[in-house]
Order: sequence, then C-alpha cells, then structure tokens
Amino acid sequence: MAVSIHHGVVRRDTLTEDLPRAEDLSNYKICEPGDIVLNRMRAFQGAIGISPQQGLVSPDYLVLRPGPGVDARYLHHLFRSAWFVGEMVSRLRGIGNTESGAVRTPRINPEDLGDITAPLPPLDEQRRIADFLDAETARIDFILEARRRQIDVLNQRQSLFERNAIAGGFSATAVDSGLPWIGKIDRQTTLVPLQRIATLQRGVDLTDEQRRPGKIPVVTTAGINGFHDRRIALGPGVVVGRYGSAGSVHWIEQDYWPHNTTLYVKNFNGNIPKYCFYVLRNIPYEMEQARSAVPGINRNDIHKRIMPLLPLDSQGEAVTQIDSYVARTDASIAAIRDGMNVLAERRQALITAAVTGQLDVTTARSSLPSGGASV
Repeated sequence: MAVSIHHGVVRRDTLTEDLPRAEDLSNYKICEPGDIVLNRMRAFQGAIGISPQQGLVSPDYLVLRPGPGVDARYLHHLFRSAWFVGEMVSRLRGIGNTESGAVRTPRINPEDLGDITAPLPPLDEQRRIADFLDAETARIDFILEARRRQIDVLNQRQSLFERNAIAGGFSATAVDSGLPWIGKIDRQTTLVPLQRIATLQRGVDLTDEQRRPGKIPVVTTAGINGFHDRRIALGPGVVVGRYGSAGSVHWIEQDYWPHNTTLYVKNFNGNIPKYCFYVLRNIPYEMEQARSAVPGINRNDIHKRIMPLLPLDSQGEAVTQIDSYVARTDASIAAIRDGMNVLAERRQALITAAVTGQLDVTTARSSLPSGGASV
C-alpha cells in the first residue's frame, strides 16, 4: 500500500507500474481497514489517509489505530487541517525549512506526534463533523478532479497542435508520415535523423560549490537550479534532461551553464533554434539503464531518431503558430489553476474550522450546489 496526497491510502500498483521497492517485506508494517496511515516525510503536505483494506506499508510510515470513542474519519480530517499541519511542521526533524523546500529527509517522529494536544469532542459530534466534511470535501474534490482533466485535455491538444505544426501537418497536401508520434506531414517536409537538425552534447560537471549564487544560471534536469559565478557560458538555446525528469526539454532565453544531468544543443545546423526546441519537445524519449545504474537517455540513440524537417521559411511560420497557441493554452491553464487554488483554500478552511469548533456543522450550509458546481 502507498499513501497519496490526492488519493489517500491506495494499492501501490494503482499509482505506478514499477516493481515493489523491496524484495524483503519482513520489516513492513501491517495496516487494517480503518487504520490511519501517515507518511512521516510528507504528512505535512497531506500524505495521510484511512486504509480501505488490509495491507503492507513502508517501515517508515506510521500506522495509527483509533481507540474507543474515536471516529477514524474525524481524526483523518483533523490531521489534514491547517492547525494540525502547523503543529506537525513545528516538530519536523530535518535540515532547512519546509517553506523553501530545503528540508532534507524531514520526518515527524511518533513521540512528537503523540505530544500534540488535539480537540476531541464526543463521538456523536465527531461523526457529525466527519459526515459534514466528507460531503463538502467530496463536492470540492469532484470539481478539482474535473479541472485537472480539463488541464490534461488542454495539454494534449497543445501537444497535438505542436506535432502538426512542426511537420506541416495542417497543409491541405499533407500525407501520412509513417511516424506514430507525428501523424501527417507536408510534402515539403523531409524526414531526417535528429543529428541533421541538431547536435546533442552532454552538460558540464559542476560541483555544489560551483553552483552557489553567481551570475550565470545553471540548467539541470528540472530547469534552472543554481548559478555559476563565471562570465563564459552558452548563449540562448535548448536543454534536454537526461536523468530523473528525463525528456524534459527547456528553452533557455539567456546565457546558461548546462549541468551534466542534461544534454544541450551544441549547434542547430542552420535551423531555427526555437523550431528545434519544439521538435525536441515532442520526441517520445525512451529510458535505458546507464553505466551508473541510473536510467537515462542515450544520446547516440536519440541522434538516430527520424525527425520532420520543414524548409527554413516554414520553420519560422511553425514557431509563430505554436508560440501563439502555447500562450493561449498557458493563459487558460493559469486561470483554471487560480480557481483550483481558491477551491483548495476553501477546502482547507472548512476542515480547519470544523475540527477546531469555529464552525457549527449542524447549522452550516454548503455554498456549493448539491450536485457540485457546473464543470
């Protein structure tokens, strides 16, 4: 079993197709239906849930079994309230702080968790609070999930638009490319190995010491992460992640240092750099085991991949089309996320007010329609 921030306690195979992390499960803990399972490292982010079935959980998780006179649902909502999260954060064991994300291996210890003094109303009141919060959070979660699906659809449509634009697939004379990730191509489009479009080069080795605040941004797999105190660097260009978030492709507008966890475009072979960026962003990257035992992208295999190549004047048109479409999509997604943030804040405020006695759930009325807001 695993604890998901969004889905609670679920079977691990519903979250990932990866094999179990450990072959020896003798040290794993047993959870029973109704037990509360808490991920010690991510509890303050909401990684807490009620187990729907018997199962095994990581030795580093906490399994809490509610005693007599305690409704597990009430306890679960209490643990996820802003008040209780604040209590946990103040007791985290780790280096750094949670706001900047700089805590290394932050954990809430069982003893520290047990020291928190929490309100415990009578059992019937706990049930009323839990019933109210179950209904209200379910309505909000329904809308949030619908909004996430909207974002997924927008991203899929953008990806399809990009793939058509970089290959001239919108042309009336477009024909099937034979490439499953492209679809149709214009008759002017040629299919060539990637190395005809751009040359990928491994980034440079930079120590943590060299990545201290300086003048030139350092681009890692996850994007800009640190700076280098040197003047000599690459100009604007494209960087592809090799490990971790492998296949993530970044368009860099300023001078930068490419980290050794990335591949950067050494030259564009006379093609428009932004066009190469959109081509690289739509490659279906494949991971393979590297010598370091960390799965990564094989640069030589990528160089041999067959890619679409538009004539130079058409490349500029494609970039203009894609830039415009991306800007509209980004604006739509930003608006949706703003609405989601408001809903998430309302959800958190409801939970906190109900479990701390600031809201009388017997007289409270939902501000949402019984069927959920329109989506």
